[in-house]
Amino acid sequence: MSGAPGARRRTLACSVTGAAVVALDGTVLTLAQPALQRDLHAGVAQVQWTSTGYLVAIASLLVLAGRLGDRHGHHRVFAAGSLGFAAASAAIALAPGIGAVVLLRIVQGACGALLQPATLGMLRTAYPPDRLTTPIAVRTGAIGLAAAAGPLLGGALVSAYGWRSVFLLGVPPTLAVGLLALTVRAPRRPAPARARAGGDPLGALLLAGALGLLVHGLVTLPHPGAAGRAAVALAGSAAAALALVRHERRAPHPLLPPALLAGRPVAAGLGALLAASAALSGTLFVTTYFLQDVQHLDPLAAGLRFLPLAVLMVLGAACCPLLQRRLGPRGAALTGGLLLTTGVLVLARLDADAGAVATGAGAALLGAGFVTLMVTATAAIVRHAPEAHAGVAGGLQQTAMNTGPALGVALAALLLALVPGGGFVPAHGAALPALALVAALTLPAALALPAAGSRGPGRGTRQPAARRSRRPFCVRS
Repeated sequence: MSGAPGARRRTLACSVTGAAVVALDGTVLTLAQPALQRDLHAGVAQVQWTSTGYLVAIASLLVLAGRLGDRHGHHRVFAAGSLGFAAASAAIALAPGIGAVVLLRIVQGACGALLQPATLGMLRTAYPPDRLTTPIAVRTGAIGLAAAAGPLLGGALVSAYGWRSVFLLGVPPTLAVGLLALTVRAPRRPAPARARAGGDPLGALLLAGALGLLVHGLVTLPHPGAAGRAAVALAGSAAAALALVRHERRAPHPLLPPALLAGRPVAAGLGALLAASAALSGTLFVTTYFLQDVQHLDPLAAGLRFLPLAVLMVLGAACCPLLQRRLGPRGAALTGGLLLTTGVLVLARLDADAGAVATGAGAALLGAGFVTLMVTATAAIVRHAPEAHAGVAGGLQQTAMNTGPALGVALAALLLALVPGGGFVPAHGAALPALALVAALTLPAALALPAAGSRGPGRGTRQPAARRSRRPFCVRS
């Protein structure tokens, strides 16, 4: 591990800044798209590809990028992703047309895929497993703060300087942390470990195809007249996934190591993150349209209704380490799942005359529940993953966090179309009750996490095989 305090501080700075910049980029782009469309004389479908192209690229490559970090070092891969992200962002700000913007957004997504798993892989190699919760909570709090500041900062920049300024926003921090990461000396790993982290090109191709087609199909599904294209993409994703399963069973060095996927905390953490991010994003999608189209609030006023969500995410992240020490991962995750599900149910009761208090209460519950689940599940994934596969674990965590929102929004849009009578009024529709059921799926996942008092991977001490066999939750690093 990168044991020197100075190296750990630099690693934490890189991880927190990198994750926050990617979160900020996603929120500010939404506000920039209308101005981008007008300035470049683009169509709605073309502008949509500035988001879809990025999502497909990043979802396709996250696990492969994590594997590259396991093989070549997470700090190196993070530096390459950060510097590439900075270069792509600067190029988008100078792009002459919509075609160039879409192409560069795909490049930016590929660089983001290199960056994101490394933000967790670096922490896993820098901190002992029993000290990971606090740095992960700091990272999550920074993401929440960036998500809260994004709409306000993006709106101010677009109004004052135009859409190109939002892409320049992320250039200085990603450039700085990319260079900073190169100053951290990563721990040396033995040659056999590097070899085991090596190639499975066919597995990488099949996984990229399965995830890319899945995200493309989910993003396309809600659009009128796109059901056929979405069905083809989803069928292609299922075929690629089946081929991947067959290939991974036979591969001598599979892309998805069995030692990683066999751990119950890892699988449970991924399931909790997928369900939580789907429920959160789908709920925000429905409620945002309700506030703007039914209650006729402007974007800023609608955003302020959700301010309690961002505040509770930041404050909740700071409380998560204490909560996990008191309740254990299982108790903390159950608390988060209950809060998230209750928040969706509160918002599901909103009618056309609902006020700011009801919306704010639901948003606060969403924020508190989601951040608790995110910190707890992420800590479980990273802590219980073997250190040799920390990058793949980070890639899977980020894949869940990127696939869940597409799934949640697609489900919400589909239910809004199937139950048109309720419009966007939550109390008259089926979308939010269905998303509450999705949020409730975090509860059985939470039950598979270690209980209070369960000891996770140690700090290098070995135990007799008989004792290890009675604790199947922990995959040693």
